[in-house]
Amino acid sequence: MTNSNPATTPNPALRESATFDRGVIAEIQRAAGTGIYDIRGWGAKRPLPHFDDLLFLGASMSRYPLEGYRERCDTDVVLGDRNAKYPLHLDIPITIAGMSFGALSGQAKEALGRGASEVGTSTTTGDGGMTPEERGQSKHLVYQYLPSRYGMNPDHLRAADAIEIVLGQGAKPGGGGMLLGQKITERVAGMRTLPQGVDQRSACRHPDWTGPDDLAIKIVELREITGWEKPIYIKVGATRTYYDVKLAVKAGADVVVVDGMQGGTAATQDVFIEHVGIPTLAAIPQAVQALQELDLHHKVQLVVSGGIRTGADVAKAMALGADAVAIGTAALIALGDNSPRYAAQYEALGSAAGCYDDYQDGRDPAGITTQDPELARRLDPVEGGRRLANYLRVLTMEAQTLARACGKSHLRNLEPDDLVALTVEASAMARVPLAGTDWIPGRY
Repeated sequence: MTNSNPATTPNPALRESATFDRGVIAEIQRAAGTGIYDIRGWGAKRPLPHFDDLLFLGASMSRYPLEGYRERCDTDVVLGDRNAKYPLHLDIPITIAGMSFGALSGQAKEALGRGASEVGTSTTTGDGGMTPEERGQSKHLVYQYLPSRYGMNPDHLRAADAIEIVLGQGAKPGGGGMLLGQKITERVAGMRTLPQGVDQRSACRHPDWTGPDDLAIKIVELREITGWEKPIYIKVGATRTYYDVKLAVKAGADVVVVDGMQGGTAATQDVFIEHVGIPTLAAIPQAVQALQELDLHHKVQLVVSGGIRTGADVAKAMALGADAVAIGTAALIALGDNSPRYAAQYEALGSAAGCYDDYQDGRDPAGITTQDPELARRLDPVEGGRRLANYLRVLTMEAQTLARACGKSHLRNLEPDDLVALTVEASAMARVPLAGTDWIPGRY
């Protein structure tokens, strides 16, 4: 006997619209009710072709694998030896991306420096200047030179080990960053020469140049300030990557950093995060092509960031042509951000452990993305540094395992021939064959 009660019988004609799903409807209602656009942290949430869509071709008959415990697979990398007197010599090709004091607590910046130094790699200042905690604990510290010039100090340029000129970020290429007033404490305001407690929006372009020719002049100026000792990086958000990389190199970059749209951010408009830029997977081959055409691939080093999570991601990025990678969000998770032990406190914020929309609010219960002194004290920089170092070691060992399986004695020897793609989209973007075929969409 069937249930004929119309109140309890599902209506087969009712279904959610693919265009106006309940998330879209909720956002329309929120915008209509508040009159403001949505600001959040983290990176793109939409599904995008990514490193998971690639597979390695391990060695068997046609190639010989290396024994994991008896044959070496080296991991060191040199960054910035094109022009700099003192390039960076790193033990592993996994670096820490720029994240500012302001977006992060002083304890978090110290922990990043401790963890990176323990495994012989570099960390990066981010917007807002250099802190004693970070410089004091970082063996290799890259100083970011941003459009805002917040905290810019020529003495800090000289005290750094490299300089990264930021032209764009993967989460918001073409747009400046934000730091909401609740995170602009007396110390943050003093470092940035800003009023305390007032929302800060960074500039989207540098104030003293309008194109590559001006940038070339600025690079020479920075080299002169630092006695031609420091490598000069140029960081671009992945958009018109092929042209941007060529122009960066011609302007004089020693290292080019390409940040895909899976890269995170402390705070920006949601519409930027989800609708501007291209996936990391699509950006790497464009950058490599630009460097190859200039006969400078691996001479000008390529650092890739945006969604790096595992040793497999590291190995795949290097197989596609990167010299190193940078991690940001993953490093914060390693420190203990969004820890399940604070689940009840995240729920009280309207968030949850494992969600990262609330980076901008400064109420992080784990003490990482906050300027609240009580919350910040929850993070032990020594313990946080140990956790980060453990994570970096695991990434390195995973990448080595895959390289050995492909018969490679160094991570830098991985190559596109070691990869195939699982989907047509990933094959076309990464420019490697679809698995089981020799077909690369758009190439033949």
